[in-house]
Amino acid sequence: MDLRDYLDILQSNNELVTIKKPVSTRFEIASITAHLDGKQAVLCENVKESKMRVVTNVCGTRKRFADAINTNLDSIHSRVLNALSKPVKPKTEDAKFNENISRDLSILPVITHFDKDAGPFITSSIVFAREQESSNQNASVHRFLFLNEKHMVVRMVEGRHLHKCYQYAREHGEDLNVAIVIGVHPAVTIGAAYQAAFGEDEIEIANSLMDNNLSLSKCDYSGLMVPSRAEIVIEGRILKDRFEEEWMVEMLRTYDHKRKQPVFELESIKYRNNAIYHDILPGYAEHRLLMSMPIEAKILQGVKNVIPTTKQVCLTDGGCNWLHAVIQIKKRLEGESKNALIAAFAAHPSLKMAIVVDDDIDLTDPKAVEYAIATRFQADRDLIVIPNAKGSSLDPSSDQEKLLTTKVGIDATATLLKPRERFEIANIPNHNKIKLEDYLD
Repeated sequence: MDLRDYLDILQSNNELVTIKKPVSTRFEIASITAHLDGKQAVLCENVKESKMRVVTNVCGTRKRFADAINTNLDSIHSRVLNALSKPVKPKTEDAKFNENISRDLSILPVITHFDKDAGPFITSSIVFAREQESSNQNASVHRFLFLNEKHMVVRMVEGRHLHKCYQYAREHGEDLNVAIVIGVHPAVTIGAAYQAAFGEDEIEIANSLMDNNLSLSKCDYSGLMVPSRAEIVIEGRILKDRFEEEWMVEMLRTYDHKRKQPVFELESIKYRNNAIYHDILPGYAEHRLLMSMPIEAKILQGVKNVIPTTKQVCLTDGGCNWLHAVIQIKKRLEGESKNALIAAFAAHPSLKMAIVVDDDIDLTDPKAVEYAIATRFQADRDLIVIPNAKGSSLDPSSDQEKLLTTKVGIDATATLLKPRERFEIANIPNHNKIKLEDYLD
């Protein structure tokens, strides 16, 4: 299974738009993607600046996210959690990506997305690196700012796995050898996007999501094992002693502050015949879903450990699928909702606001959630405010240097101290069986 297999499925489901007209990597592809945000995936077959094709918006809806991991909308989180508990070691095969080789990054159709971008960014890249202390592999999603035919700037979050690998190498006076993969089956990206515990292999999680249909091949330069049917594999090293300034658009669709980040130096690019370059438009649906859906599963697991009757978790669109969450529980005791809020903040430290609702409230419907707040919430007893807590570096209203924010928890569940009938939502019998067209001429 690879990206091409998945695009064939999208094509058969009328969820892929193919554009044959010449398009530019400078703003034009980004604009087309934005127009189709939350709709079809887009395959650009005639890119002005490159011989490679470009695909965007691959996992731009929750349905396509579910299809990518072979499940339905209601079972996404359980599917991810099952993969986390039962990782599967992939098989090996000869690499498809060895069909072509280059030593020039400018052959890639790297997209310039926004007017104030630092430059063109690779946005779908999965970085493979070895944990020198354990010899385990790590895979994680990172963005690269194109500098020239040999160099890019890599964005790394301090404390995360790739940064730890890099710091270890740097402390020992070494560059960090890496393999960068672009264009894989979405389940691989989903697995790599999950913030697994240090030492766990994200690719084994991805293989579990793919029902053991992922195969790996060994890279010549780095010796790392990467998906054998990846479209593009870039090998090289993250330099221990060179840094450049970069800034980018984040999930909130705002520009992050400028940062000095390490520079990657190219060894070689290998790629398949008629290669497909995957681009993710920052701050739009595909970016947000790939980041948020694994985190939703993580929050669900954390809250469920405290409140076993927890039903679902949703990181809301209005909260950029990152800062705000709604948690649905079947309430048994007073106080459970507050415990659920605390567990959610612990599971996802970037969370800024969380709302707990009853199981008769559709947590994916903003009107239903607001209804729960309007009819079941009292600020003097149901509001939690936690000042000076660790938050997201992305939130421009927070203290972005010290990573401090104020967290808000809202218990919008019905109190058990009143009869349940006081909060019952009125029902019209057989309403769902009525078809309006049967009554209209």
